[in-house]
Amino acid sequence: MSTTDNPTGTGLDFVRDLVRADNEAGTFGGRVQTRFPPEPNGYLHIGHAKAICIDYGVAAEFGGVCNLRYDDTNPDTEDIEFAGSIIDDLTWLGFPPGEPLYASDYFEQLYLWAEYLVTQGLAYVDDQDGETISAQRGGYGKPGIDSPYRQRTIAENLDLLRRMRAGEFADGARVLRAKIDMQDENMQLRDPVMYRIRRGHHWRTGDEWVIYPTYDWAHGQSDAIEGVTHSLCTLEFDSHRALYDWYLSHLELPGDQPRQTEFARLELTYTITSKRRLARLVQDRVVDGWDDPRMPTLRGVRRRGYPAAAIRAFCSYIGIARTNSRHSIELLESFIRRELNESALRRMAVLRPLKLVITNWPVDAAGKPVVEHHEVANNPENPDDGVRQVPFSKVVYIEHDDFMEVAPPKYFRLTPGREVRLRSAYLVTCTGCVKDDDGNVIEVQCTYDPSTSGGNAPDGRKVKSTMHWVSADHALDATVALYERLFSAEIPGEATGDPFDDLNPGSRELLTSCKVEPTLAETPLGGVVQFERLGYFAHDPVTPMLFHRTVGLRDEWANIQKRT
Repeated sequence: MSTTDNPTGTGLDFVRDLVRADNEAGTFGGRVQTRFPPEPNGYLHIGHAKAICIDYGVAAEFGGVCNLRYDDTNPDTEDIEFAGSIIDDLTWLGFPPGEPLYASDYFEQLYLWAEYLVTQGLAYVDDQDGETISAQRGGYGKPGIDSPYRQRTIAENLDLLRRMRAGEFADGARVLRAKIDMQDENMQLRDPVMYRIRRGHHWRTGDEWVIYPTYDWAHGQSDAIEGVTHSLCTLEFDSHRALYDWYLSHLELPGDQPRQTEFARLELTYTITSKRRLARLVQDRVVDGWDDPRMPTLRGVRRRGYPAAAIRAFCSYIGIARTNSRHSIELLESFIRRELNESALRRMAVLRPLKLVITNWPVDAAGKPVVEHHEVANNPENPDDGVRQVPFSKVVYIEHDDFMEVAPPKYFRLTPGREVRLRSAYLVTCTGCVKDDDGNVIEVQCTYDPSTSGGNAPDGRKVKSTMHWVSADHALDATVALYERLFSAEIPGEATGDPFDDLNPGSRELLTSCKVEPTLAETPLGGVVQFERLGYFAHDPVTPMLFHRTVGLRDEWANIQKRT
C-alpha cells in the first residue's frame, strides 16, 4: 500500500517533547499557549481534526490555553456562516472554543507595524502587477530580479502606503513588499507581499479597509499580540517559518517571540481535503451539500454517525510525525466501529424486504394470527442497556438475499428443506416459495418449531444460520442510504492528475422501501444504532426515519493487517 500507518499506536511526539523542554528551560516563563487559526472560507474537514486535537490537546496537557483565532484577512471568500460552523464543529469534536479571536481585530496594529518596517528601510511599495512580481522572484536555482521600485526612498514609500490605505489607488495597482533578499534560496524570503489593495466588503470590518494583509504578514504578528508561545502548523508552512521569524525579529513585540513548529498533516486514502476541490463537489452537485455524509467535512462525518470520541482516538493513535503520509481510511473506520460497538443499541431492520409466512402459526379465538413479543438484548456489549420486547407473528420480513430457491455450496441461509434460526424467536424450516408472473420470488413459506422459543432447540440441535427479521404487521417504513467510497482510487487523481477522474458514480444507494422494528422510531435524531448483521446506521439529524450507513460490521482494517 502507499500509506504509512502507525502499527503500534505509540508514534513520535516531538511537539510535546519540544514543549516539555521549553518548560524545563523556563522558556516563555513556563507558559504554554497555542492557537487554532482557520480561515472562515469553508467548513472544517477531517484533516483539520488532527490539528485541532494537537492545538487544544497540547495546551490542555501542559496547563495552558488554546485560542480559536479566525484568519479573516481575505474579504472575498469569508463569511459569517463559515465562522459559526467552525465553532459548532469544534464544540462537537470536544473542544468548545470559548470567545473567538480575529485577525481583523489587529488590522490597525498590523498597519502600524508595516509603517514601522517602511521607516526602517525594510519594506517598500511596488507598482508592478502580481504576474510580474511572481516572475521576478525566479525559482529554485534561478535568481530573482530586484523590483525597479525597490530603492524608493523611505519618505516616498510611507506616502504611498498611506495613500494605499486611504483608497487613492485602484485594486491591484500597488502592493507593499518586505525588503529582504531577492537571491535567498528560500523563495518565501524574496521580498514577499505584505499588503494588497482589495475593495471587498469584509464580513466584520465592512468597508473600513481597502488594503488587506497577507497570511504571512498577519499570522506571526497575531500570534505575538495574543501571547502565543507555540505556533503549531502543518508541514506546508515549513518554508514559511523563516519569514515568520524574520518579521517578528524586526518588530518591537509586546512579549516573547513565539516559536513556529510544523507537523505532518492528516491525509486519508480515497479522500480529498482541498477546500477548493470540496467546494467543487458541492458546486457541481456531485454531493448534496457540505454536510453530505460522503463528504470528509466534520459536519459530513457527523451526519454519517462518526463519534467525535473515535476521531479523537484515531488522531491520538497515528501520532505526530515530521513527514507527511497517507493513512488508510479503513484504520479510521476501525476506530469508528470500535466506539460504536460499545455504545450503539442493536435494532433489526430489513433493507430489501421479502415476506416470510409461517404456515403453521397459531391463530386466536377470532381467527387472527397470534402476536407474541420476544425479549432481545439492546446491546450484548453492555448489559446495562437492558432488553426490549420485539413483536413477532405469522408474517415477517427477511432480507431478500437470505433466501435462495437453488442454493450454491456453502450457502447456509434459507432454502427449501433447510432449518434456520430467526434471531431470538424460533427455528423455522423452509417448505417452498411463491413467485410472481415473471418468476420472481415474492414470498417464502416456512413452518416453525414451537418448542424453540427464543431461538434455541431443547434437543440441542444446531443450525448454521441466524437471520434477522421484522414483523410485517408492526414494521415501520424507513429510507436507508448505503455509501461506498466517493472516490474509487486509493489516491484520487494519482493516475491522471485530476481527482475528479476517479469519482465513484455508485457512491450512494438510496433504499426507500425498508422495513424496521417499531423501536427505531424512538432513536433520537442524529443517534446511531446497529442494524443487526448489516452495520451501524445514523438517524438523520433532520429527517425522521432516514438512516445513513456509518460503517459496516466487517473490520476491513484487520483484514488489511493480515494481508500485510
